[in-house]
Amino acid sequence: MGRTSNMLRKSGSLLRDRAGNFGMMTAIVLPVLLAAGGVAIDMANMVMTKNKLQDATDAAALAAASALASQGVSHNEAKRIALNFLKAQVTSTQSLDDPGEGDADASGEAPGDDDAIANATSVEITEAPTVGTGKSFKVAVAFDYPVPLNPMTRLLGKESVTVSSASEAESSTQSKNALSMYLVLDRSGSMGENTSTVNSTSPTYTYDCSYYSGWTYVPKTCTATNYVRKIAALKQATADLLTQLNTSDPTAQLVRLGAVSYNDRMQTQSDLAWGQTAALAYVSALTATGGTDSSQAFKLAYTKLAANTEDTAHKNKNGQVPTKYIVFMTDGDNNYYNNRSNSTSADVETKKYCDKARTDKIEVFSVAFMAPTRGQALLKYCATSDKHYFPAENASELTAAFKYIGEKASELTSRLSR
Repeated sequence: MGRTSNMLRKSGSLLRDRAGNFGMMTAIVLPVLLAAGGVAIDMANMVMTKNKLQDATDAAALAAASALASQGVSHNEAKRIALNFLKAQVTSTQSLDDPGEGDADASGEAPGDDDAIANATSVEITEAPTVGTGKSFKVAVAFDYPVPLNPMTRLLGKESVTVSSASEAESSTQSKNALSMYLVLDRSGSMGENTSTVNSTSPTYTYDCSYYSGWTYVPKTCTATNYVRKIAALKQATADLLTQLNTSDPTAQLVRLGAVSYNDRMQTQSDLAWGQTAALAYVSALTATGGTDSSQAFKLAYTKLAANTEDTAHKNKNGQVPTKYIVFMTDGDNNYYNNRSNSTSADVETKKYCDKARTDKIEVFSVAFMAPTRGQALLKYCATSDKHYFPAENASELTAAFKYIGEKASELTSRLSR
């Protein structure tokens, strides 16, 4: 009996002893705490990865939709464009391009490999007819990306988590809305100057640089870089814009175009007409000479577009009220007014009609082509919004600006729908 009582006392003492509890609890809880910390880190990483993947699939869908509408590529080519765009976006992002030392999916491919990206990507294209011969496109891009978990989270028994992203973009080959556009273009002497863009067709030219050495004539031919002149860049950019509008309205039922040029005085205009033919011929014939006074040319464009007869022309042709645009371009400062050296008055007069255009809901796109500060300030003032103003410092930027204007006006710009 005494021995039993002694054993009971020792057992009770052992049960009451808490000296080792902390070590035991730590051994039990520590893996859970580590796993919880790992989950928190991985959750933050997954959110960041999801955002980057969304940007990548958005860009891929838009690139494919835009190519289908504006370049007429095949469905297979559009899918290739989307996939290449997605690959470029993913591999340029460090957190996606380098998921971890030796990490690979079940096929043995690292998640950033081209083959792995292709296998994890789905591109679906839906095409439907619209007005006349027009087509609309819907491009859906989906992408699954395995995000490796950190060693602490792997204590829970999972190596990676798949993050998915999906985007949809829409585009159309034809405009559904009527529009009237007037081009107001600078053809002053400075438009004959070179841009910084080399002529890709003829990058160099030769000229006679013979000279005399004493009484001896030394024949010599020199070679120089052949740069694109501003006036040539303007003609090409305008042709691209008009082609864009023609693509959106191949039967000339919705788009009316006019053009007027100016130097120190307004030139005879090409009046508003259906289609691009007359305006394209007018711009193609421009030469660079003289000073700069934009006031009368801008006034003419505003007056022609604001006239009731322009609305009537559309009503009789297509039954719509047209959206109206002025494309205003210069490469310099106004330095004449009414054929007299008076720069301030020309700016004031131009701004007056820019205000009238804004009041009458005529959208003004302005392009400052290698223009000085005061010329830029005038065009910024006249632009309907900041998004309607384009500073172009070379021929490529001028072409891009005019292309955007053409897409925007004809509503060919691809847009995300999901």
